[in-house]
Amino acid sequence: MSDTRALAQRHLFPHFTRGQAWKDEGLPIIERGEGCYLYDDTGRRFLDGLAGLFCVNIGHGRSDIPAAAAKQMEKLAYWTNWSAAHPMAADAAATIARRAPGDLDTVFFVNSGSEAVESAVKFARQYWRSQGQPERTKILSRDMAYHGTTLGALAVTAIPKYKEPFGPLMPGIRHFPNTLGEQVPEGGTAADLPSLKALVDIIEEEGPQTIAAIFAEPVQNSRGALVPPEGYWPELRAIADRYGILLVADEVICAYGRLGEWFGSAKYDVVPDLITFAKGSTSGYAPLGGVLIRQPLAAALLDSPSAGMFTHGATWGGHPVSTAVALTNLGALAEEQVLENVRANEPYFQQQLDRLVDAHPTLGEWRGTGYFYALELTGDSASGRQLTAEEGGALVREVMPKAMRDVGLITRPDDRGATMLMLSPPLIADREVLDDLFHCVDAVLTATDHYIRP
Repeated sequence: MSDTRALAQRHLFPHFTRGQAWKDEGLPIIERGEGCYLYDDTGRRFLDGLAGLFCVNIGHGRSDIPAAAAKQMEKLAYWTNWSAAHPMAADAAATIARRAPGDLDTVFFVNSGSEAVESAVKFARQYWRSQGQPERTKILSRDMAYHGTTLGALAVTAIPKYKEPFGPLMPGIRHFPNTLGEQVPEGGTAADLPSLKALVDIIEEEGPQTIAAIFAEPVQNSRGALVPPEGYWPELRAIADRYGILLVADEVICAYGRLGEWFGSAKYDVVPDLITFAKGSTSGYAPLGGVLIRQPLAAALLDSPSAGMFTHGATWGGHPVSTAVALTNLGALAEEQVLENVRANEPYFQQQLDRLVDAHPTLGEWRGTGYFYALELTGDSASGRQLTAEEGGALVREVMPKAMRDVGLITRPDDRGATMLMLSPPLIADREVLDDLFHCVDAVLTATDHYIRP
């Protein structure tokens, strides 16, 4: 057993990892990364099929981003955005705002996606209070949506097993149906979608004058890369406007190229009132998250006699080193045409997924767009037999992880609502890397076939 493994298992408390897996003598120890690949403590190479956690968009092992961090540390290692500003935070905010849709040009920096969602909830509540509507406190989000783990964000999250261990959470949260399996009916519009009709019913039931905000991801991660039906987001915007509710796009995963655009909201032709972001803003080279806010909303809160400031902040929000990293990362994404790479390879990505569906009886379907996909598994796609709970548990905890280790692939088997395999490689992945990815996934699916249909 390596010294690192022994130290980790004795002293390091894991995130979202079962105790049995953490104690395993084969616990992976990742020592370095290069491009789309990672290397463990034995020197073995693994393809990073999840871009870390949907975040290493520019790829591993670059020298320019660490150099920018080191240079900033030498000049100004720390300062706040409390009653003062510093160049890196100002420049990063301006750069992010220039890429954002519409008049989303004010940035509030934090350190993670959960903190970004937490901050958006707090902004929405204080904004309405500052505008003389303090009764607007309720938040609406979609079934099975993941919006973070801090207690406020966890309340907005709609995954029961993540919430149950923590007792009563923030009240005033309602969940409406997600878009799984939905299509606009022939001759109809997005207003005819059952999920949006249910949303309107909830708004009417709760009373629109009590609702602060609606939260939704452009493409919903949990429950498997749910791409919205045509016209969904403009109709969601119209519903929010009709009832005077703030619309928040949670783009912690979808922003910075994951869907082939700087922001997923632009892909779906909508200007939300707030956008939460994190992961891809620095490609994981430093912690950074934030909330983009429409300029009139930000000004209305700051200019309100009853408020005068956003009563919220964090020691590390807009940290000089993290914002320097963000500037270098965003510049590289633009200069190296990384978003164009995603758009160019999206058809090929999907063609290969179609090929896998044809080749594997346990692959029911794939969903997604850009470089963000979910492969949903089934007992038998021809007969429609679904996996049993025991089969799904074995696939997620044993069969797929072993097959992934055997072929040198790191990605996420997912059991949130179904049994799935998530694919979200670094955005720099070219055809050669994608072919390697599909070779690995083919082997993992072969292992699922053999387990389910011996």
